Amino acid sequence: MPILKTMNAVYVNGEWMRTDVLEPVVNPADETIFAEAPVGQAEHVEAALEAARTAFDKGPWPRMTPRERQAKMTEFLDAIERRKDEIIDLIITEAGSTPALARLLHFGIPMQHGRAAIELAARPAITPLPVETTPQANGTSMLGAGVMVRDPVGVVAAITPYNFPFFLNVGKIVPALVLGNTLILKPSPYTPFEALILGEIADEIGLPKGVLNIVTGDLPVGERLTTDRRVDLVHFTGSDKVGEKIQAQAAPTLKRVIMELGGKSALIVRPDADVAKAAAIGMGGFTIHSGQGCALLTRHLVHNAVKQQYLDAMRGMLAKVKVGHPRQEGTTMGPLIREVARQRTENYVEIAQSQGARLIHGGQRPDGMERGYYYEPTLFADVSNDHRIAQEEVFGPIGVVIGFDSDEEAIEIANDSDFGLSGGIFSGDVGKAYDMALQIRTGGVSINGGSGRMSSHAPFGGIKRSGYGREYGLEGLNEFTNIKTISFHAA
Repeated sequence: MPILKTMNAVYVNGEWMRTDVLEPVVNPADETIFAEAPVGQAEHVEAALEAARTAFDKGPWPRMTPRERQAKMTEFLDAIERRKDEIIDLIITEAGSTPALARLLHFGIPMQHGRAAIELAARPAITPLPVETTPQANGTSMLGAGVMVRDPVGVVAAITPYNFPFFLNVGKIVPALVLGNTLILKPSPYTPFEALILGEIADEIGLPKGVLNIVTGDLPVGERLTTDRRVDLVHFTGSDKVGEKIQAQAAPTLKRVIMELGGKSALIVRPDADVAKAAAIGMGGFTIHSGQGCALLTRHLVHNAVKQQYLDAMRGMLAKVKVGHPRQEGTTMGPLIREVARQRTENYVEIAQSQGARLIHGGQRPDGMERGYYYEPTLFADVSNDHRIAQEEVFGPIGVVIGFDSDEEAIEIANDSDFGLSGGIFSGDVGKAYDMALQIRTGGVSINGGSGRMSSHAPFGGIKRSGYGREYGLEGLNEFTNIKTISFHAA
């Protein structure tokens, strides 16, 4: 793990603000305490709120030209790139990621998104509205027009979870700041250093005081940020249960809230699908990062004509998954983040079996692994969509297979969920798959595995209990703005 310059302070107003409260941070792979992290207190949150508010209302950052901010945020990302190896090492240690996943998904994709956001920020902030004529009482006409202006929304409180912390920290900081907002970042207590290292980088490039503030801590810190009137926008990624509380906390001040919450996304496998390819994507849908991903495909809706073939293919692939320490050569799936996450996974295995689901693979802790929060990739068949294992988000390595007999039934099952974040369809008839995708109520659908990468231009987000608002792309960038119209007429 990289040695941070300051291990007992949070980053506020361009300075490191000391705290005497520290808490251990655990490596989920072996349960060792690898560092003690600073814990933000009430005075740190107050200082951050005041700093962010002052920096937005009176500081230079919102008043810079877009090109000046783009240049500074490019410098920010360049500085991150120079510390790439340190950050990847930290991701492996703190989040329990395998090295390959850390390089590609935890680090590579958010850096791609960040640079795309900087480019998109060059779009005109002022959009002309149509010119119109209006008859006047004296028989003449008025020539009128207007413009739509996108202003930065103000002070942003960004709250991020433990599963992809660096990814989500960068994904909120860069678009918010490049548009002229100021930001307070509160990371998960499980993964504080992937946030604090960004304070060092802000220091290095000379980001103006108060533009980026990083305050660690747990519920009291988060609640202060979601309730304080000095915050204009709460940008939250996490569970739907916490999302409920944040929405209620934000309501009295009528602040805007963007939420990217949980999911129970469906993968539909039609009878004409390439079953082997579908099974490979399906396996990743609950084993990537030990199933700790909101958009993962955990409900597999498989046509009954190919369901047994799919189960056989999946069983063979799961047998080759190597669960182990992320730094051990050959490991393809690492640990869950903490014991509470493993116990939650175990509880859902018991619930599934009690409701009649049939265990196909896994369902227990790996033999001989006494340290670390490991659990075998687990697959169930004979699942009904009304079973709890099909309706509730586990956030662990569990997938379920549900049979269907018609496209209409598959669509109905896919939409029968409180969530709506992502989805997938495998079919030899791409046109039919597209028609089905249009009918699925969710934030995104991939056909036959999608485009091959997470596009930085595709807006990401969900509906229903998966949240609202969008991240990434032009739509995600615009979430950090307010719209103002200015009208005028020709003299």
